[in-house]
Formats: sequence, C-alpha cells, structure tokens
Amino acid sequence: MDIFLLCVFLPLVTVAWGQYSDYYYGPYNYGDNDEWANVYRQGFNFQCPHGQVIVAVRSVFSKKEGSDRLWNYACMPASQSLGEPTECWWEEINRAGTEWYQTCSNNGLVAGFQSQYFPSVLDREWQFYCCRYSRRCPYSCWLTTEYPGHYGEDMDMMMYSYDYYIRGATTTFSAVHR
Repeated sequence: MDIFLLCVFLPLVTVAWGQYSDYYYGPYNYGDNDEWANVYRQGFNFQCPHGQVIVAVRSVFSKKEGSDRLWNYACMPASQSLGEPTECWWEEINRAGTEWYQTCSNNGLVAGFQSQYFPSVLDREWQFYCCRYSRRCPYSCWLTTEYPGHYGEDMDMMMYSYDYYIRGATTTFSAVHR
C-alpha cells in the first residue's frame, strides 16, 4: 500500500515543485545599503543577467549632492511562459533636463538601465536595456501608482505579483526644483 501511495503522490509533488519554482520568489535582494548602482553625480550601467528582468527599483534623493539620486535594482528570471530572450538592445536616450515617457519597443521588457548625470541641468539622461522573449508578453500596461509624490521622496517599487513586468518609465522635470 505504501508503494502505491508513493507512486500516486510522487508525480503530484513533482508537478507542485515545478509550479513552486515558477511562481514563488523570496525577498528581493538589493545587496547591502552601500551597494548602489551609482554614486552621486556619476554615470552608471546596470544590466540583469541574461534571461532576467528588472523587478524592483530603489532610489534615494539628495539635494546636497546636486539634486541627484542613488539607484539600486533587483532582477529575477522572466517567467518560463515567455520562453527565452530572442534579442536585447539599448533604446534611444532620454535627454537630461526634459520630461519624457518611454516604453521598450518591439514588446520588450526592461532588463537594465544606463544613466549619465549632467551638472549643468542637475539631471540625468537615461537609456533602457530591453529584451524581447520568444513568446509574446501581454500588452495590458498601465502606469503604476508606486512613485514618489514629490521630487525629493525616496522610492522603493517592487513587482509583488508574478508575471508583472517593467516595460518603461516616465519622469517629470522642473527647472525650479531641478
């Protein structure tokens, strides 16, 4: 009887374990608080490992440091339902000192960022690193409400649900506040 139960439940455990690895992720690992992608007023390039996408963004603002921010990101593997990455590319640059809105073209998901600080305008230019996967990503997109309500607020944004991805971003710019 015990061998019969083992033969019945072993396939179920295997299926459940496979689903567990698809849908459960532990806490986001940003590393230590001192491990930022940049230092104030410096450029940086952050890319997730191949097959992973950005799922969390943390940022701390400092007016004293040129109205700049420290940035940190967390990556996780994209859902297996999306297949493998077929191509990755850098999008056009979003210039410093302007407002902009951008999403990854060609149904891509954000897998990295490149940024350069410009002291003349106390702002950064941005470029997204996007990856497209072999299976299509759903298009139902919306802007999140998880953003700082004021330019100087800290930010900690996470994708709490599996199969939610960052496809783009928008910014505001004020010549008064810089």
